[in-house]
Amino acid sequence: MAKVAFIGLGVMGFPMAGHLAKRGGHEVTVYNRTREKAEKWVATHGGRAAPTPRQAAEGAEFVFSCVGNDEDLRSVTMGKDGVLGGMAKGATLIDNTTASAMVARELYEAAKAKGIGFLDAPVSGGQAGAENGQLTVMVGGDQAVFDKAKPVIDSFAKMVGLMGGPGAGQLTKMVNQICIAGLVQGLSEGIHFAKRAGLDIEKLVGVISKGAAQSWQMENRYKTMDAGKFDFGFAVDWMRKDLGICLDEAKRNSARLPVTALVDQFYADVQQMGGRRWDTSSLIARLEKK
Repeated sequence: MAKVAFIGLGVMGFPMAGHLAKRGGHEVTVYNRTREKAEKWVATHGGRAAPTPRQAAEGAEFVFSCVGNDEDLRSVTMGKDGVLGGMAKGATLIDNTTASAMVARELYEAAKAKGIGFLDAPVSGGQAGAENGQLTVMVGGDQAVFDKAKPVIDSFAKMVGLMGGPGAGQLTKMVNQICIAGLVQGLSEGIHFAKRAGLDIEKLVGVISKGAAQSWQMENRYKTMDAGKFDFGFAVDWMRKDLGICLDEAKRNSARLPVTALVDQFYADVQQMGGRRWDTSSLIARLEKK
């Protein structure tokens, strides 16, 4: 059992912190910008809530963060009441936010200067993966720090992989989102075409999902996409944030992402339709729009 702090109790962080306490058996202190959410977590899982990230991190061997974006991350880690001000030398900071590789490298250096280990460790698997403790965790950082932290991260993960040095976890998550964007658009067009052609969607997927077109998205989202229901996972607003990170990084490394840029604009159309909180499979709604 370790002393752990968890910063950020959103739809992902709340269950992830819960698994650290219940499955991992760790002593967990939480912080959330909305105090009521932290109190709800304590009522559900035990542990305690702290009034600032810095106070949550005091005495913790491992500190996790899962917040909204680069600026949120800088605030809870390097700000006036950030965790780096409360962490002891030899402790480890593990960031599960989907953020830029640039901020990951910035945090790595800031932590290193204080004798603190740092891992950028974004996750994939959505809300269901977080609730079921079945997330995939893509990690960047030093091998020795990874080896120390992995048994703790395992509390909420089905797969944890060290992808390279600082920032490599975030870069891997970008590839993940690039692949998903094109895949969901292709699936949306396929189902839309099939409906217009008068095909039975159940029979269709029963056949093509056993061949080269098979994907997690197809098997888990085709029914809800066909029904026009989009309340089952990762929100469009979040996906646009992630794709923005991918496109910004592509400008830096000269990668060409024409499909990703196009799908990003398709998601902008979905936002304009009122689908900001719909899940990412809602791309089909843009095609089905009368």
